[in-house]
Amino acid sequence: MNEETLKITLALLADYGQRLVVAGIILILGIWVARFVRRLLRKGLEKRGVDVTLVGFVTSLIYYILVVAVTISAISKLGIETTSFIAVLGAAGLAVGLALQGSLSNFASGVLLILFRPFKVGDFVEAGGMTGAVDEIGMLMTRMHTPDNKAILVPNTQIMSGSIINFSAHGDRRLDLVFGISYKDNIELAKGILRDIVENDARCLKEPEATIGVIELADSSVNLVCRPWVKASDYWPLRFDLMETVKRRFDEAGISIPFPQREVHVYSTTDAAGD
Repeated sequence: MNEETLKITLALLADYGQRLVVAGIILILGIWVARFVRRLLRKGLEKRGVDVTLVGFVTSLIYYILVVAVTISAISKLGIETTSFIAVLGAAGLAVGLALQGSLSNFASGVLLILFRPFKVGDFVEAGGMTGAVDEIGMLMTRMHTPDNKAILVPNTQIMSGSIINFSAHGDRRLDLVFGISYKDNIELAKGILRDIVENDARCLKEPEATIGVIELADSSVNLVCRPWVKASDYWPLRFDLMETVKRRFDEAGISIPFPQREVHVYSTTDAAGD
């Protein structure tokens, strides 16, 4: 190796070494800044009471975006053309997106569920054609269990594409009961029994006041409505108890609960020729 070649080689090594050092500094500082931003963002979101799942997702997404940007910047300092590299990443991302479009749709719906919070863990809801208590709001699926303890996994897209009924959104619920009595029975007596049952059950709220009255004059019965307000946790136990108590009290008062009946008339016909 002659002296001229040696000088060129040393100059190239010095230039490349300088670029390598600068790229390394950019990479190290960039990753440190990305981690700092992630910690800062996490603290800010947690102070605002944002859902833990959403906090983890947002902070991780921002962190990896910053890391990718820093890595590309460091590679460009080495003199490597990054345009084609970015194009390859874009094409790969598009291919992955097309292959996982169903999962990405569920993922986007999961983000919206966590962001807008139409329900939370522990709520009893009707969503995605299913009814149950929410156990977990995942990024792809929401896990629920039915009153008879069956586990249900509902895709988030299915939930977001339909109506959501949250039975636990408010602390109180109205219990709607209908009792039929005979037309010959005393309406005021029946209403008094219903009112007495409601007023003497501590689970029935005083406010709002329970509604008791005639709702329908049906074919075979006078239908009375009884609508007390209860705590959501007392809804089903109180419903079962009221149904039993009303039946027992009506029996004691001689008030009948009609049931559908059908009269059958049999006509005997004789052939005129046989008379």
